[in-house]
Amino acid sequence: MKLYATPGSPYARMARIMVIEKKLEKRVEVIFAQTRTVGSAYYQVNPSGRVPYLVRDDGVGMEESADICAYLDQLDGKPAFSLPAGEAGWEARRLEARARSLMDGLAVWLRELYRPENERSPGVIRHEAERAARMVDFWEREIGHRYLRGKLNMAQLTLACALGLEARNRDFDWRSGHSGLCDWYGPLAARPSFVATAPR
Repeated sequence: MKLYATPGSPYARMARIMVIEKKLEKRVEVIFAQTRTVGSAYYQVNPSGRVPYLVRDDGVGMEESADICAYLDQLDGKPAFSLPAGEAGWEARRLEARARSLMDGLAVWLRELYRPENERSPGVIRHEAERAARMVDFWEREIGHRYLRGKLNMAQLTLACALGLEARNRDFDWRSGHSGLCDWYGPLAARPSFVATAPR
């Protein structure tokens, strides 16, 4: 299989981490694609130009990080990241959705910063910076939740990849005043799969 990614995408990072956590390195080839480039050969592989993009063994392509992660998780017949049953499953969904909300807003902010300075929208940047600040406060309150303290799951994976965007946006200072979040993030960021896929 081929997993198309870019080094800085937090969405692609989630899929790359899943490959390592599930020990699929011999089965999944990670290919860094050229995106946002006129005439990129990658557009012949995935017309949307988005990453991650997984080309399965049967030649069929898949988009969306959550779907790709779920697919990779079940390849060995022993899914480790699937949702718990019952009410706990709804809590897991709630937390994963909130982590995705943080990531989505940070991605919009970052894309704006990568525009030429005269094309940036100060309003968009301000909106996303304020949203990120509110969301980080939310996570400081939620970080003691039992689902965030157990074995690695999709809510944790998504939140950690979102927080890791501090490496690409110096204005995203989530650490100040959020000691609980800092304590939670440290051990996750030290996992080999997170170190190997750190944004650059």
